[in-house]
Amino acid sequence: MDLLNTLVDKGLRRETPTREEALAVLATSDDDLLDVVAAAGKVRRHWFGRRVKLNYLVNLKSGLCPEDCSYCSQRLGSTAGILKYTWLKPDQASEAAAAGLAGGAKRVCLVASGRGPTDRDVDRVSDTIKAIKDQNDGVEVCACLGLLSDGQAERLRAAGADAYNHNLNTSEATYGDITTTHTYADRVETVNKAHAAGLSACSGLIAGMGERDEDLVDVVFALRELDPDSVPVNFLIPFEGTPLAKEWNLTPQRCMRILAMVRFVCPDVEVRIAGGREVHLRSLQPLALHLANSIFLGDYLTSEGQAGKADLEMIADAGFEVEGADEVTLPEHRAAAVAGGGCGSHAAAGGCGTDAESAGCGSHAGGGICGTAEASAPAEPRTDLVAVRRRGAGTDLAPNA
Repeated sequence: MDLLNTLVDKGLRRETPTREEALAVLATSDDDLLDVVAAAGKVRRHWFGRRVKLNYLVNLKSGLCPEDCSYCSQRLGSTAGILKYTWLKPDQASEAAAAGLAGGAKRVCLVASGRGPTDRDVDRVSDTIKAIKDQNDGVEVCACLGLLSDGQAERLRAAGADAYNHNLNTSEATYGDITTTHTYADRVETVNKAHAAGLSACSGLIAGMGERDEDLVDVVFALRELDPDSVPVNFLIPFEGTPLAKEWNLTPQRCMRILAMVRFVCPDVEVRIAGGREVHLRSLQPLALHLANSIFLGDYLTSEGQAGKADLEMIADAGFEVEGADEVTLPEHRAAAVAGGGCGSHAAAGGCGTDAESAGCGSHAGGGICGTAEASAPAEPRTDLVAVRRRGAGTDLAPNA
């Protein structure tokens, strides 16, 4: 198949696909799905072997957010019955992180709801980073605190943060339909601040919010331009009590095509299957490991995930292995750039550029596969798979890790 052969060749060279080629991947039929997975899997294995990086979320402050992001259970006006609590103390956060690290995670993602941190909040998170790093040698810490003000990224870096997450979520053209209390440009600015401070930038998207194929391609190409080291791909979790509660647009096959498209556009980047994998990929989760090289272990911010033990068994049964704490996630050319105090070079030949709870038919001009708009339609909403988190951080119950 000409399209897939072309995309594999480009992926191995870190060369950017055309928009038409990316759209053609999304437009392929379910009959061609295994061919698409096999092709994208070659690119994934070339850059990351059979390693799977495990990440663990700690929700430092849950709910009570003044922003109106339509996908979020913590948003202003949300009636979702989620846990709500103010800042965890550093020792509480460190204890929560320890559970994930014991389960095999090598990165801890510290997340807090809100528009962005105050300087006092940065102090709190800095103390938490120190507590986690003092008790766990070699752990990576990523902060996700919203929009950053000048100097805050540098302070987080000085406190020991390794990375900063701030997702673009959707295309610039549709961003105003999803959120009105801040702009797409605000998000881009925060990712650039993380880059400038020497933090490894983490930025991704949310699929399933009613967007077109063109919007998915737009946001992934925008991410490539921003050049993050990791790209989380979230699948919308339609929480009751949020504006997008009725948006059940995804099938497991469509999720796989989206992951493949991201891998082709961002071949040498840590592609992470993030929020919503259990809800939308379901029994195809093991197959998705041939596309992504990173997942979250256990639960998410406000929803429960697959049991941590089941995650580990899934990885082993699919023929993959958990990435060790002493292994470098990124390919050598990107890892060297991070070690030098910055993320991947924007000038590199094709180098590509938290979580969703926090998230049309393409052109065939790329040739090769005859895509079809008649792929399987979404099944009945699986509301039974959306379970509000009632354990772990902010509770007295043991975490899922």
